[in-house]
Amino acid sequence: MTMRVRWVCALLLAGILGLAWGLVFSAPRNDSEADLTARIARESDLVKKAKYEVRLARVKLIQALDARENGELETSLKLLGAYLETVKSAWDHLRQSGRVAHKKSQGFKELDIELREDGRYLEDLKRSVSFMDRGPVEKVIQEVESLRAEVLKVLFPTMAPPSR
Repeated sequence: MTMRVRWVCALLLAGILGLAWGLVFSAPRNDSEADLTARIARESDLVKKAKYEVRLARVKLIQALDARENGELETSLKLLGAYLETVKSAWDHLRQSGRVAHKKSQGFKELDIELREDGRYLEDLKRSVSFMDRGPVEKVIQEVESLRAEVLKVLFPTMAPPSR
């Protein structure tokens, strides 16, 4: 084999290994409620604790959506309450961290992204619930939007608040 062929083979192999490595570490997380709760309990860094709480909130929201699909409206509403409490706790921990959000956005940015995505899930949930049962879901949506507006205000202090 010539030297050029060896280099091409080595580069191809390195590229394939790099791609495989990237796929393994970019795969979606399988967060469990018990694992995240344990991490939150032992974490002392408020920003990391808030990040875990954001992930736990997503788990709660997905459980609420699944419960609604299975026709368990009461369970779904309880899980939505737990979701909202967890998101508010994450926001409280970020505020207590003493970080200036527009300078060091770690944690704040993740919360904003999750709240925006969760808003879409909640809108879908609202459409799947009968008109008579939408009140609690709409309340959660309003609180999530309000919380997101607060997060955006600290991330972008000179920006006007988002209009709905």
